[in-house]
Amino acid sequence: MKQQTRLLIAFCTIIFVPIVLVWVAFYGFRHVQMKQLQENYGIEATDYTYLLNTVQLLNRYTEKDFEKLVELADNNPGQLEDVSFLREVDGALAEKNSFLLVRKGGDIYFLGGNKDYFVPDHLPEYMGENAEENWGAYIDSADHAIIKQVDFLFSDGEEGSAFIISSVQEMMPEIKDMIVDMMISVVLILVFTASMMAIWIYSSMINPIRRLQLATKNIMEDNLDFTIEAEANDEIGELCKNFEEMRKRLKEYSEERLNNERQNRELISNISHDLKTPLTAVRGYVEGLIDGVADTPEKMDHYIKTIYNKTNEMTRLVNELTLYSQINTNRIPYNFNKINVADYFGDCVEELSMELESKNIRLQYMNFAADDITIIADPEQLKRVISNIINNTVKYLDKPHGLINMRIKDVGDFIQVEIEDNGIGIAAKDLPYIFDRFYRTDASRNSATGGSGIGLSIVKKIIEDHGGKIWATSKEGIGTVMYFVIRKYEITGAKTQEEEEA
Repeated sequence: MKQQTRLLIAFCTIIFVPIVLVWVAFYGFRHVQMKQLQENYGIEATDYTYLLNTVQLLNRYTEKDFEKLVELADNNPGQLEDVSFLREVDGALAEKNSFLLVRKGGDIYFLGGNKDYFVPDHLPEYMGENAEENWGAYIDSADHAIIKQVDFLFSDGEEGSAFIISSVQEMMPEIKDMIVDMMISVVLILVFTASMMAIWIYSSMINPIRRLQLATKNIMEDNLDFTIEAEANDEIGELCKNFEEMRKRLKEYSEERLNNERQNRELISNISHDLKTPLTAVRGYVEGLIDGVADTPEKMDHYIKTIYNKTNEMTRLVNELTLYSQINTNRIPYNFNKINVADYFGDCVEELSMELESKNIRLQYMNFAADDITIIADPEQLKRVISNIINNTVKYLDKPHGLINMRIKDVGDFIQVEIEDNGIGIAAKDLPYIFDRFYRTDASRNSATGGSGIGLSIVKKIIEDHGGKIWATSKEGIGTVMYFVIRKYEITGAKTQEEEEA
């Protein structure tokens, strides 16, 4: 549930739930109090408005007592002269916050109640307009009261009036109890509703925020080995998911950074080792020339050629290091041109053959593609691909007479280049990883043969940047075949292809 929806529900709950609960509580209290009024005072009330209207309730409260006096005034007025009877009636009225007053002529004949009760200053006149009215008259004075009047004649013929006086200020205990209970109920309902909403909001917002705070602290301490689970599908849940995604990326970045640092240290170690060997040889041959060891033209020519080859080897290692840095920043410089496949690869083989012959390695070249097939490629970088593959092959040729076959084939929209050797081969478990940076199939053998461990990764990068693909097959003890394909140049799509490659 979204937090916006949750807050809206909380708002509506705080507004409407107390209203409903207060109404239910009031209905329950009303039902109980009305039942008590009927049992205790004989009030047959079915409308809750009696509980809210004190005057109306007090009128109904003394209804039976008034009717009894009216009956006596009509049928047996002499009983109203009996003081003991009047005290009995007054005692019954006292339980209803009322008292009895009997007037004879202009004097008070009987006054019931106690000192706490009052006598109105002006009682209604004999046979007044409210006489024998069940609803009585409301006296609005300092002491509010309801007066019901019953007129009769004394036995001596003098005018008399019996008054039932009810104090409006003295409410019945049941009504007071209901008001107190209602006030307490309203407070409890409001506290309960607010507490439930606070707990609900707290559990849905504060707890996830605390988890995020703990996660932030872990990240500050470089601890990324934890997870944040989104328990709800709301804004905070989405925040937790985004935070977890950020943590994963930070961890991947951290692991990649550590891996790159390890690879860079390994690269520096490899380059240092590989540079040390030719540098030592160059220094040795230079010292030989200085000391006059090369005392014949033949020896001098051998020394100079060796120095030249070693410097070329060092130049190649430095170039690989430079290209490696360009790969890391995706800044390999490309200069794409239209190249004739037969001419270009023929020249490459002719140039490489001379160097391989000096190492007793024979290079065979076979072109099965048409002479007019062309591709869009960078001649220099494509030559680097061929050179890196050949140099890598030479390192692992263990036969007395090394053999490398280079074949060019037309395979539909691509030309396929195959470079096959009769070397030691590559184990099946190592074959999927040979194009990864710094991967070595045999570290001890590689340290003996030299190499930075990035040659084939550079090859893969260049081929993929040309829109091609590279892979290999191998059998241990028999040899390895390297394959790569490059899309052919099509005249109908020449402009588009050149634009894409550019």
